[in-house]
Amino acid sequence: MSDYRIAPVVDTAQQGYRSAPTQPGSRMARRAAAAGGASPTPPPPPPPPGDEPPRGHRGGGGGGNRMRVLAWVSIGVTTVMVAGSLTAYTMYRDAFGNITQKSVNKDIINPRPPDTGALNVLLVGSDTRAGAGNAKYGQQTARLADAGGKRTDTIILMHISPNRDKARLISFPRDSMVQIPKCKNETTKQEMAPRRDMINSAYNSGGVACTISTIETLTGIRVNHFVEVDFSGFKNIVDALGGIEICLKTAVNDRASKLVLPAGRSRLDGEKALGYVRLRHYGDGSDIQRIRRQQIFLSKVVAKATSSELLTDVGKLKDFISAAAGSVTMDPELANDPEQLIEIAMSAKQLTAGGVQFTTIPWAPDPQDKNRVVWKEPDATKLFTSIKTDTEVATPAPSASAGTTKPKVTIKPEQVKVQVLNGTKTVGKAREVADQLAEQGFTVVGLGNYEAPGGVGLAKTEVHYAKTAETAPDYAGTLTGAVLPKPTSAAGRVKVTNPSAYTSTTAAAGVAPKGAPVIQLVVGEDFDSVKVTKLPDSVKNSTITAADQKNVCT
Repeated sequence: MSDYRIAPVVDTAQQGYRSAPTQPGSRMARRAAAAGGASPTPPPPPPPPGDEPPRGHRGGGGGGNRMRVLAWVSIGVTTVMVAGSLTAYTMYRDAFGNITQKSVNKDIINPRPPDTGALNVLLVGSDTRAGAGNAKYGQQTARLADAGGKRTDTIILMHISPNRDKARLISFPRDSMVQIPKCKNETTKQEMAPRRDMINSAYNSGGVACTISTIETLTGIRVNHFVEVDFSGFKNIVDALGGIEICLKTAVNDRASKLVLPAGRSRLDGEKALGYVRLRHYGDGSDIQRIRRQQIFLSKVVAKATSSELLTDVGKLKDFISAAAGSVTMDPELANDPEQLIEIAMSAKQLTAGGVQFTTIPWAPDPQDKNRVVWKEPDATKLFTSIKTDTEVATPAPSASAGTTKPKVTIKPEQVKVQVLNGTKTVGKAREVADQLAEQGFTVVGLGNYEAPGGVGLAKTEVHYAKTAETAPDYAGTLTGAVLPKPTSAAGRVKVTNPSAYTSTTAAAGVAPKGAPVIQLVVGEDFDSVKVTKLPDSVKNSTITAADQKNVCT
């Protein structure tokens, strides 16, 4: 089976999974054994994605602008369906039969990024006008001109680390001006030429397959699965949960969203929730405040959907699953890999405990059109690199001495002195890699060149350290764990040509302890990147953490 399995984290039961036997030695078996049981007990699923970034520069307020939040609310709700599907499939089989399946593998025509072991799920919110439930929403002109058509107002990438111990949800502004790659037209299957356009145009003409290709070519991140949701079931979902409680600092009487609420706490049914997530004329009127309200609302939806009150009430759970399942489209291939599906469910408890981060792509107004945005660089690339380089946690190499094994020592990047040597034929490669290391906190002390035997470029990156330095393997282990692909580490330093000192122009000087050994990083032709763990302030400022999602008045 192809290693590209497109499917959401919500579709467990519909394919007839009936507690498939765990294979000895499998990932599921290992995790079950670690938990002290023969079979896993599914925990609550992960929290949902956040909304798109603030776009206060945009004018208007049409149907697409008002309704895009409904799509991501529906998307978020689908992520909580794992718990119900795994715990009571036979009871809720009919409800899960409402999920629509769609395969898009053959329509992805661009080269794919490598699979790093992470789980990256593309969450797409569709404002299709097809069907009676959707046709009544949005602008009247849009309904008349676009009946039966579809657009996407929400594009979110849910990234779960290879260790399944942390998650980040990245929102892509729908009006981002980007380079759309060649794609197949979803209807005619004819190839469309590359173009610069709004990112949501990829979905409008090429569907999910083109959206996947666009995200992959722009970010270099492999998209493993997708979830496609419309907003027609939003009100039913909220009603199935018995409403959602919110808290307002001041009263609301907004004609545009048809919402009238007093100050303080209110329980919103589906109709009022619809108005709340559309609310614009409130508080300071900024998109930043509106988005924060939306994300907090979504966190409340998920908290209630994963509560024991719902999961232990058979009738309420079935109504909720029915409402959510009716809004989902996913790929059927996940049914062929129940072990991974269960693994996703088992990781949910860790994700909720650790706190999922909602992040928007750093952006700025498009110089060519102030009503559009472009991604802020190099900040956006650093965010993407942090996701691409989120691999299994590296284990520092143990210090070795004759006849004994010393405890492993945890060495922080700023404690490691590094001399970066260019073993490739690319001029300036040592400086480029040194800057990346310095930005991530390493103490770079020098640059130089390394001449590989035969005068050719060094094929693979290497790490070297002095044989006489007893703790050097621990320092080398921290460095090798920060470089991709992971280089080999060996005792014995190599000869340096054209050595020079290094001074960073963008990062603060490291604070390596006195007497720390100098570790040599010899850059080979296979070098890809340094892991990004320290993100720019623009990314941090656009991130909503678990602490921001408390039950406070907005």
